[in-house]
Amino acid sequence: MADETPVIIEVALTTTSARGNPNAPTTVEEVVSQGLACIDAGASIVHMHLPDLNVPAAVATEQYLECFRPWLDRDPDVLALPTNGFGDTLEERFGHQWLLGDAGALRLAFVDPGATIFGWPGPDGAPAPEGYLYHFGYDAMAYAIDEGARRGMGMHFACFEPGWLRNVMSYWRAGRLSPGSFVKFYFGGPWGVLARGEGVTFGLPPTLTGLAAYREILELDACPLPWFSAVVGGDLIETPVARATVEQGGHLRVGLEDCISERMPSNLELVEEVVALCAAVGRPVATPSEAVAVLGLPPAP
Repeated sequence: MADETPVIIEVALTTTSARGNPNAPTTVEEVVSQGLACIDAGASIVHMHLPDLNVPAAVATEQYLECFRPWLDRDPDVLALPTNGFGDTLEERFGHQWLLGDAGALRLAFVDPGATIFGWPGPDGAPAPEGYLYHFGYDAMAYAIDEGARRGMGMHFACFEPGWLRNVMSYWRAGRLSPGSFVKFYFGGPWGVLARGEGVTFGLPPTLTGLAAYREILELDACPLPWFSAVVGGDLIETPVARATVEQGGHLRVGLEDCISERMPSNLELVEEVVALCAAVGRPVATPSEAVAVLGLPPAP
């Protein structure tokens, strides 16, 4: 019998580059309209990037609100998500999250709990020397987790590597995670994060064994945190992870931020494919209010 828990669908609309897909939104109007279409199709979480991420927290907040407000007007339980901020201090890097929360537009705080190298292939296919060390240390983790809990926000953890999930588990065992917290397993597709060529990626590949490894980390402690699967630099729906995740009680993230595929889908098509997969497996798709309930988030302010 299929798990009857509704499947939460996240769509990640944009990155700083369209990555060659003509369907990627490039204006505020396109981001808003594509987000609304994906919400209507079944997405409960909508994630986006700003064109320029290196702006002060107050500026980033106003730019995010241009997109978030129309989505929340459509359904106040839609969970809008920004990306990371920049600055020399933790307060500057995370400040847009708290400002968006104060504005009633953000119910999930987040921190990426670890470190890895994002890179691309050089002329011989080996990693080019200019790879980018992406990291959030334990100081950032503790700050985001504790401040998010103080503000009554759930915590979203993107896990690019298995060790990142083990970091989350340490805070979970310590009782530090707020209600509504969840984890996301990021599998490394062939193009990786920066999508400048195939062959240099990160983490576990999108296979059943990779999914089992992530799930075992949770199961060793009987940890009940909701979990999602995503493939960055590949095409989730074309991997065995997509169906297995739905069959095993998980949730899915899709979108043109992550998807690299010769078939050039749109954000809406990616959401519609997940909706069809859920129907084939026999699990319902969560409405925004159902997603809030599944995650265990506090009611909207």
